Amino acid sequence: MNPVYLDYAATTPVDERVLQAMKPYFCERFGNASSLYSWGREARKAVAEAREKVAALLQASPSEVYFTSGGSESDNWAIKGAAFALRRAGRGKHIITSCVEHHAVLNACRWLEQEGFEVTYLPVDKNGRVLPEQVFDALRDDTVLVSIMTANNEVGTIEPIAEIGRRMQEQQIFFHTDAVQAAGHIPIAVDELHVDALSLSGHKLYGPKGVGALYLRRGSSLDSLVHGGPQEREMRAGTENTAGIVGLGQAAELAKQEMSDEWERLSDLRDMLIAAVRELGDSWINGDEKYRLPGHVSFGLRGISQDTLLIRLDMAGFAVSAGSACSAGALEPSHVLLAMGQTKEQASSAIRVTLGRFTSVEEVQRFIRKLSLLVGAIRGR
Repeated sequence: MNPVYLDYAATTPVDERVLQAMKPYFCERFGNASSLYSWGREARKAVAEAREKVAALLQASPSEVYFTSGGSESDNWAIKGAAFALRRAGRGKHIITSCVEHHAVLNACRWLEQEGFEVTYLPVDKNGRVLPEQVFDALRDDTVLVSIMTANNEVGTIEPIAEIGRRMQEQQIFFHTDAVQAAGHIPIAVDELHVDALSLSGHKLYGPKGVGALYLRRGSSLDSLVHGGPQEREMRAGTENTAGIVGLGQAAELAKQEMSDEWERLSDLRDMLIAAVRELGDSWINGDEKYRLPGHVSFGLRGISQDTLLIRLDMAGFAVSAGSACSAGALEPSHVLLAMGQTKEQASSAIRVTLGRFTSVEEVQRFIRKLSLLVGAIRGR
């Protein structure tokens, strides 16, 4: 039988329609978008059109979208760029984030601590949700930045960004959200979320790797991290990755067009899988079951070794993971699950199954049957 890919939260395949849109910009329309002659103008037009498509996905203005190399750069730029700009303006040096953020955010904040900033790392509830009241209680007179992810990459929990953002906007505190796992999968309107900055990545929504975007609200202060030429309105230097940017734009357009149908289809498949996991017994679902990404299932099985199950599933042709692909190979249990109050033993049994655009009902049914057989064999039933 054909192998089954069930790790869409780690990365997605490039949609064939995206690939076809990109192809001309590798060999035929290869001009530098900063050049004045026709090849350059053609590339520059393609970049502008892609910017409009990404802006439409976020319900933002194209002038508020900046292209980057991916989600990690966007996170670092938003957090470090805002922190330094606001401290220099005399606003303060205090930052608030949560314990369950992606390491691109957490490690950026830890680096800023070495640069004299003070960071508050908020706890979460048992479902991985940040409580808005805890954010509000942590605010200080010198708080300059708050960064809370839109949806968690390990357990799929969707955070109350709009409620938090409304208060941050009222108090004029720079608010960033890492939407890498959410953009293209759930509706996002930056004005309704009240965010000043938002990160996204191409390879999480059926676009290419190596390209992402940062939404930055007009009028917001942000220092540049990459210096050189005048690209991206003199905010991020470097020759534009035209093919990648075109791919991201096409992926954003397709995601916007197909989101409603995909939400319903993937939610049904997700719920089918959750029901099957519960039937195995001695199991639990990680994350918030109401506020959850479509297609995202994280679960634990009592008495089942994570490594043993992952290896056997891999040998059977199923690609699933223990959690974040960026933490693969780490010896420590998931920082997200530990923050949710799980023991090391519980956190070490977690399996993440994430479904996507090309996942079929038959593939989910095959996975459920194989999972049941393997769990039964391991438990000696």
